[in-house]
Amino acid sequence: MSGTDGVGTKLKLAFHLNQHDTVGQDLVAMSVNDILVQGAEPLFFLDYFACGKLHVDTATDVIKGIAQGCELAGCALIGGETAEMPSMYPDGEYDLAGFAVGAVEKSKIIDGSTIRPGDAVLGLASSGAHSNGYSLLRKIIERGNPDMDADFYGKPLRDVLMAPTRIYVKPLLKLMETLPVKGMAHITGGGLVENVPRVLPENVTAILEKSAWPLPPLFQWLQREGQVAEAEMHRVFNCGIGMAVVVAETDAHSAMGLLTAAGETVYRIGRIETRQPGQAQTVVV
Repeated sequence: MSGTDGVGTKLKLAFHLNQHDTVGQDLVAMSVNDILVQGAEPLFFLDYFACGKLHVDTATDVIKGIAQGCELAGCALIGGETAEMPSMYPDGEYDLAGFAVGAVEKSKIIDGSTIRPGDAVLGLASSGAHSNGYSLLRKIIERGNPDMDADFYGKPLRDVLMAPTRIYVKPLLKLMETLPVKGMAHITGGGLVENVPRVLPENVTAILEKSAWPLPPLFQWLQREGQVAEAEMHRVFNCGIGMAVVVAETDAHSAMGLLTAAGETVYRIGRIETRQPGQAQTVVV
C-alpha cells in the first residue's frame, strides 16, 4: 500500500506565525493514516521539501517534525528531496509533500465489504483541526484578528491552531491484531459526511449522533467567530473525530477498551443501518 499527501494551506498559517515544528508531523500523518485504513502497517516514508531559498533553521524544524511523525507511526524516514527553486516561492515560504509505503497481507486488506447493518461506529478523538479546513480557518482568523498568544483553554491560541495531526497507527494496528476491524475512515477534507462513505458498501448508511461526542472548544470558537452553519462545519472540519472505526456490535465494548488502554480517547459515535432509497451514506443527526 502506498499513499501521498501534503499539508495544504495550514502551511500559510505556519508562515504567518513563523512556527514550523509541527507541520512535519502533519505531513507524515496524512499519508500513514490514509494507508492504515486499509490495514497497512507503514514501513517507510520519504519527504519532498521545496523552497525558493533554503533557510536552515526552518528546514531543521520541519524535518524534526517529520522524524517525530515517523517515530509515532513506527516507520523509517529513509530519505527525501530538498529543492531550491529561486523565484518559484516567496522568501521564507516552502511546500511539502510526503510519500508513505506500507504492507498488509492480501487476505487482511480492510475494504469495508464485511460491514453490515447493526455494526457500531467508533470515533477516535482528533488533536485539533489536523490539516483540514485551513482555508476557511484562516479567513476566520483574518476577519477576527485574534491575539495568537492569548490563552485558549490553557494553551496559547497559536499552539491550538497548529497542533499536529494525531497519528493513529500503533493503537489501530494493535486493535486489528486483537479483533476483526470491518472498516476505517481517516477524517480529512470533507469531514465525517464525505470520508466515512468511502469505506461503506452501497447498501448501508452510517447514522452518526453528534451528541455522542463533545465538540472541542476550537471548533466551537470557529463556528461562533465564523458564523459557520452546522452542516458546513461537518463538511469542512473533523469536529473532534480524526478517525472512524467500524466493528461488529459484539466487539464494540472490547474495541473501546483496547483503544482507551492504548491512549486514545474513543467515543461510540453511531451505527450502521440499511440504506433507504435516496438516503446519504453518512447522516449526522
